[in-house]
Amino acid sequence: MASPSEGNMEDTSPMKDSAGKTRPVPSPTTRQAEEAIQEVAKGNTNIDTLVGRLVIDQGLATQDEVQHCLEQAKELREEANQASLVQILVDNQYVTQRQIARLRRIIEAERSGQKIPGFRILGKLGAGAMATVFKANQLSLDRTVAIKVLPRKFSDNPQFIERFYAEGRAAATLNHPNIVQAFDVGKAGEFHYFVMEYVDGRTVYDDIVKQKRFSETDAVEVVMQVAEALQHAHGKGLIHRDVKPKNVMITKDSVVKLADMGLARAVSDKEAAEAEAGKAFGTPYYISPEQIRGERDIGPPADIYSLGSTFYHMVTGAVPYEGKNPSAVMHKHLKAELVPPDHVNPKLSAGVSEIIEMMMAKSPSKRYQSCKDLLIDLRAVHKGESPPLAHKDLFGEEDLAAVAAAEASAETAEIPIDQSRNQDVRPWIMTAFIVTLCVAVVSIFVNILQFTR
Repeated sequence: MASPSEGNMEDTSPMKDSAGKTRPVPSPTTRQAEEAIQEVAKGNTNIDTLVGRLVIDQGLATQDEVQHCLEQAKELREEANQASLVQILVDNQYVTQRQIARLRRIIEAERSGQKIPGFRILGKLGAGAMATVFKANQLSLDRTVAIKVLPRKFSDNPQFIERFYAEGRAAATLNHPNIVQAFDVGKAGEFHYFVMEYVDGRTVYDDIVKQKRFSETDAVEVVMQVAEALQHAHGKGLIHRDVKPKNVMITKDSVVKLADMGLARAVSDKEAAEAEAGKAFGTPYYISPEQIRGERDIGPPADIYSLGSTFYHMVTGAVPYEGKNPSAVMHKHLKAELVPPDHVNPKLSAGVSEIIEMMMAKSPSKRYQSCKDLLIDLRAVHKGESPPLAHKDLFGEEDLAAVAAAEASAETAEIPIDQSRNQDVRPWIMTAFIVTLCVAVVSIFVNILQFTR
């Protein structure tokens, strides 16, 4: 009779298949992962296809390694042995038990999308470090929406949860055609979710990857719409703090939508500013210098800088600053001189280059102070005119001050007379006058004499 402890132990002793080959019994972790897969695979999803996709997507095994295991699984099934792809991957040491446990968490994250009441999940749109986004149907209104779900690993982290809900609250205060609209935020079971407008289109980043760069006209039109969105957000007291190509979406009707308010912060939120002081929030390729320094007072010029970096990437096909790591890139944002965009892409007009350079000035005081000002210049170049504000900046503040001072002086001061030069000229004038007078007298005398004769 087995002892109580023996009775609770899993049987992991080797077993033999129909060909007499010894194979280990699947471990508890492997079986749990397979059960989770079975849940996700309900319907028409093929289990091996799902496992293969997840393993490759997560970089746990290569395409060739997965294909090798699929062929082994097929052979074993022909021998009436129902070996799973998960177990064969482990047997071949392509993945470890720890990686299988990680795979299980990913699968459970996908399952979480199916557990939100009132919504029917239609598929996964994408996943990042902070959230997974699903396409869904809102049953009550019969409309397509996007649902962002916080990963389960963050469900016990107050900081991540607060940021997640802050995004929902920030988005809910905004109502603009160029901003992705928020519908709802809440919790279902262990999962926190955020329901938002579904945008049927692609991101600016997708277009950059596909076509390398935007035409000047298309880029200006996109940036104008993002500037309109930011002007609305800034008017509501919110700074986005993460403007970048992946957060700018373009619908099939060419309407631009600014997305992801995850890092948005109220300008007036001094408590948050104090808590975040000294920390860099943003994406290294597009982050403003003041965000890198972790300054407390972050205003509209920070978003304008990030939009300028995005604009630069759109029209040149390259990010403003490259580096071997994020720290190196951010250091260049702080110290390196910007290569003018029209030097990278000579086809650009001088006006667009001037606008981007002003947007990306190192000092916030030298940038556009509002999106309203930025839009003045964008609309000008869109009409083929010079940007009135950025064009002035070519002289620099000191030059403009000197010109203004000279103009003021010219209006009030008298033109000085060079007295020394006048004194030198006077004797010559007198001599010439006397000589001319003498000649005239002699001429008159001669004429009278001739008349008398």
